[in-house]
Amino acid sequence: MSRRSLLLAGLAVLLGGCDATLKRLGDGAGPPRMTASSDPTKDPNYHPMTLPMPPVPGMQLAANSLWRPGSRAFFPDQRASHVGDIVTVTVNITDNADVKDATQATRTANEAMSVPNLLGLENIKHILPKNGGPMVTTNSNNANNGTGEINRSEVIALSLAGVITQVLPNGNFVVVARQEVRVNSELRELEVSGVVRPQDIASDNTVQHDRMAEARISYGGRGQLTDVQTPRYGQQMMDILLPF
Repeated sequence: MSRRSLLLAGLAVLLGGCDATLKRLGDGAGPPRMTASSDPTKDPNYHPMTLPMPPVPGMQLAANSLWRPGSRAFFPDQRASHVGDIVTVTVNITDNADVKDATQATRTANEAMSVPNLLGLENIKHILPKNGGPMVTTNSNNANNGTGEINRSEVIALSLAGVITQVLPNGNFVVVARQEVRVNSELRELEVSGVVRPQDIASDNTVQHDRMAEARISYGGRGQLTDVQTPRYGQQMMDILLPF
């Protein structure tokens, strides 16, 4: 890594830390300020989603019939189906992983080389070993032992209402859900986004997170407790710059 790259990385971390510090100073001694409700599509980090789409089928009209071809039901469906409609996203994650690895390798090698006869030189002293004994002898031993273990358990259970921000050409919905909960001086931020099929939305207008494609689920927060658990930006900069 060049000196210039290290300097730029350090400046980026320093500026990010300064921005966080200014925000904390702006909050003063009070609790962190909540984000104002706004249109998700106006967020600087929002990007319209583009996915491969099948061809759009043509509209077919049936004469003298109350039934329209392609309709899912005879009566109007009260579930979310248009941009701006609200749908509840239910997240139930129970993740357990237990992985253990062990490796052991041992290798032993012995090599010896001798020259019993070489053009009569074996009879000359101080040139070849006496009686054509071994000239070169090598011995090597190699042992390698390795162990590794991963034990992880995660449980997340929550539900929050989201808004349909896009209706894709094939009829699928892009849903963005955001929620903030402030308790004393700690602010919890929940964000869920993804693509759902209309038929995966239940009759109570809810959809499970495992039915969402390109799902992005974030559960974090900011406040006094988070500040205590987060390393100072100076320490973070040293962790990035130090090579050992």
